[in-house]
Amino acid sequence: MCGITGFWNQTADASPAELERLARRMAATLHHRGPDDAGAWSDPEAGVGLGQTRLAIIDLSPGGHQPMSSACGRFTIVFNGEIYNHAELRTDLEDAYPFRSHSDTEVLLAGTVRWGLRATIQRCIGMFAIALWDRRERTLTLVRDRMGIKPLYYGRQRQTLFFGSELKALRAHPAYRRELDRGATLLFLKHGYVPTPLSIDAGTKKLPPGTMLTLSPGQSELPEPQPFWSFDVIARRGQIEQFAGTRAEAVDRLEALLADAVRLRMIADVPLGAFLSGGIDSSAVVAMMQSQSGRPVKTFSIGFEQAPYDEAPFARRVAEHLRTDHTEHYVTAAQAQAVIPRLPTMFDEPFADSSQIPTFLVCELARRHVTVALSGDGGDELFCGYSRYFHPYRLAWLRNLLPGAVLPAASGLCQAISRQLPRPIGRLFRGAGRLLADTDAEAVYCRNMCYWQAAEGLLPEVAEPPTLFGQREQWPEFADQQRRWMWIDARTYLPDDILTKVDRTSMAVALEARVPLIDHRVVEFAWTLPLEWQLGPTGGKQLLRDVLARHVPREMFERPKLGFGVPLGEWLRGPLRDWSENLLSVPALSHDGLLNPQPIRRAWQDHVAGRVDWKYWLWPVLMLQAWRQSMVNQEIHLHESPNH
Repeated sequence: MCGITGFWNQTADASPAELERLARRMAATLHHRGPDDAGAWSDPEAGVGLGQTRLAIIDLSPGGHQPMSSACGRFTIVFNGEIYNHAELRTDLEDAYPFRSHSDTEVLLAGTVRWGLRATIQRCIGMFAIALWDRRERTLTLVRDRMGIKPLYYGRQRQTLFFGSELKALRAHPAYRRELDRGATLLFLKHGYVPTPLSIDAGTKKLPPGTMLTLSPGQSELPEPQPFWSFDVIARRGQIEQFAGTRAEAVDRLEALLADAVRLRMIADVPLGAFLSGGIDSSAVVAMMQSQSGRPVKTFSIGFEQAPYDEAPFARRVAEHLRTDHTEHYVTAAQAQAVIPRLPTMFDEPFADSSQIPTFLVCELARRHVTVALSGDGGDELFCGYSRYFHPYRLAWLRNLLPGAVLPAASGLCQAISRQLPRPIGRLFRGAGRLLADTDAEAVYCRNMCYWQAAEGLLPEVAEPPTLFGQREQWPEFADQQRRWMWIDARTYLPDDILTKVDRTSMAVALEARVPLIDHRVVEFAWTLPLEWQLGPTGGKQLLRDVLARHVPREMFERPKLGFGVPLGEWLRGPLRDWSENLLSVPALSHDGLLNPQPIRRAWQDHVAGRVDWKYWLWPVLMLQAWRQSMVNQEIHLHESPNH
């Protein structure tokens, strides 16, 4: 695991020392991602500089140092991630390649020499962001893993191309000019994250999952990324070529795939453990780990004093049953709130999933004991687990009970009540209100995935860029609406929210997080399963529940989904009130004309007064404001220290 970065200036005439100095400067911003080693490399004839910071996981020796060049000298690579089946691939390559290390990075190079880069990554099981320079062809190829576990930003300004694991690396190059993308800002306020391929910096993009981008000299425009694996194709094919066996055989097959996915992700030359919340997904991962381990697996959970947010007792019961080496830590409100000032620089662009706070805290806890932790993320999107997939059907009977003329008033009443109630009851009433107001279930789903419905009212004269949410004609015509929602969640919410959150919070403490549930083999199998096998009286994920029940008694995990949150609404009215008021004051909101203060101030005043719970709407604005303030402070620092 590491941070990667680099640039390609096709016109500048710079010495190797100058190119490598710039690459090191960019890589230094990613030290948190790789504190064990750092390196830089250049091709002065081409104007290419590559940089890397390393978190040593496989082959801890200097043999794993990057940037790494192939034995023939043609290819040089910087690589972030892990290739879990590298030992198997190495066996196929040893007769044709003179290996000098035991690293998975060199396996990528050897495979590229023999098979080509595309064919090599199609053989890989793993998570990865790759930049490969071909010295002979003078091409730079960027690659991002199938599901978007590892990030990769890129952009070109004038004649220089920049790329990096995080935006801070690009910003460290003196030729990079940062400009706010107002359309991306609008989408952030709407969704709580900046959707791929946009970034908050105008002209800089995120490489989409499952794609590669090859850049050649003389291109007037950046080419479009090309897929080497397509989730869209996999999902559509799975619905046509459905699993032909019985349900019991499907459970057997799923357990075997999960066990192998977990087995591969337990390969490491450093201490390893897992996050455990006591929910279905993390419990399934830990159960697979413990069933294949000769000693107790190290597991980690955090708890909160407020009962609605405390999952620690559930995790403790599962850990005791599986006999793991379990560590739990109860977090005080002050400890959780102390994370907030770190969030803008941790994420580099505004990000507003408030579970970022407990996720960082559990990563921080795990890092005291291990260097690698397995996570249960991805199960909801893959196995139909979110309650929002079921609300339109669970509540449809309401429409049949009420006369048509009463529906608007009933909708407004449900919406009003929802703002006064705690989760998840408030969400249930809100879903009922939306259903009563609109017979279009997909419109209800899309609104459920938004914070500010009319975000354009917050940013005057800013047009909303197109996204999958607004282009429903591009959604597949699956037989079940839940399938369509799972498809769009896997394309948007999973990589841009869930996986972004896990990557930044884990990498902030130099912890490698691995996500076996979205091993691409598991993904491909899951999309061949009939949806009715996923559904049951307790909700979705029924096949995953059946697998887990072979290892953990059902009464330990059959309960309503709790989520991983913090008492944000109470904090905003209490200990975070002064901080929030500073960021949401009229002068702070209106000083540069970006935001319209009126709707934000109304929401803030209603929230403080306890009239309406606006926490989910206010948090994106607060994160945007905190991020913008942080960017100003960084500019001041750069002006004061131009040689940093």
